[in-house]
Amino acid sequence: MIKKRHMFWTEEMLKEKPNVCAFMEENSLDTRHDIAVEEVPKLGAKAAIKALEEWGCPLSEITHLIFCTVSSVDFQLIKLLGLSLSTKRVMLYGLGCYAGGTVLRIAKDLAENNQNARVLIVCSETSVISFRGTDDVHMDNLIGQAIFGDGSAAVVVGANPISCVETPFFELVSTDQYIIPDTEESIRSHLREVGMMFHLRSDVPNTIGKNIGKCLCKVFEPLGISDWNSLFWVTHSGGRAIFDKIEENLGLKPEKLKVARHMMSEYGNMISCSVFFAMDEMRKHSILERLPTAGEGLEWGVLHGFGPGLTVETVVLHAPPLHGLISNGNY
Repeated sequence: MIKKRHMFWTEEMLKEKPNVCAFMEENSLDTRHDIAVEEVPKLGAKAAIKALEEWGCPLSEITHLIFCTVSSVDFQLIKLLGLSLSTKRVMLYGLGCYAGGTVLRIAKDLAENNQNARVLIVCSETSVISFRGTDDVHMDNLIGQAIFGDGSAAVVVGANPISCVETPFFELVSTDQYIIPDTEESIRSHLREVGMMFHLRSDVPNTIGKNIGKCLCKVFEPLGISDWNSLFWVTHSGGRAIFDKIEENLGLKPEKLKVARHMMSEYGNMISCSVFFAMDEMRKHSILERLPTAGEGLEWGVLHGFGPGLTVETVVLHAPPLHGLISNGNY
């Protein structure tokens, strides 16, 4: 059950908050943080409400909440959704672009190790903390302004789905996290008085491309899978250069990263939300085309997130058959 929402800056909003438009405006962090504290929970709640409606079970059955964002406001989301005040919360703050895989890894562990657990994941990201004007020196911050976007996504994760009530589109088979050696300076973001400062080295796409193969081998060797074109791909929208290097190093067919490229062109890099937008787009297209599974008709797939570290989160996905869902109209 994946739902997504996004927001946009407007000219009116920028005129009301002129101190967020300069590159190095002092005393702007309070302004940025106030916006995030108010808007991030609302944005996340909108996506969560849609996901919970599609899930179709009572709110009281949600046992855990994982909230991923750049602002620590998970308790507000509990109130906005009307969830039980005893819902067990996991707050992930400021992880960056690999967090979409991280939340799935944690949700899988919670669902499998707590009987009847139903984990609500909510990712709500906004660029307000890092938004600023430009200067003639810090080009990596300019790149950040160009590619980052705001969005929210939500999904319910559980084990042993209830027949005829819960509709699983993707199964989380296994997960892995890997830090590429000697890359701690490749992507950095630090909170300063002027907001979040973003630093990106130009060799990031090449580094990811050279290391992605070993990440795949580690998780797919136990399954006897080595043909990367036999998988469906849910890849974080990190940028066109990253997509190009992954394709080049793995020999992927162009259509394998088509969904990721489309999400990047439509919404930009929405940090933790990006992979959920891609999953939602993939399942909708698969159903529309009446394909056998939500994974473009394929059985096995991979989800990737890339972020500071350089950290690579890898999730092995399995897509169950869609036949019954399509014939019964239950999707």
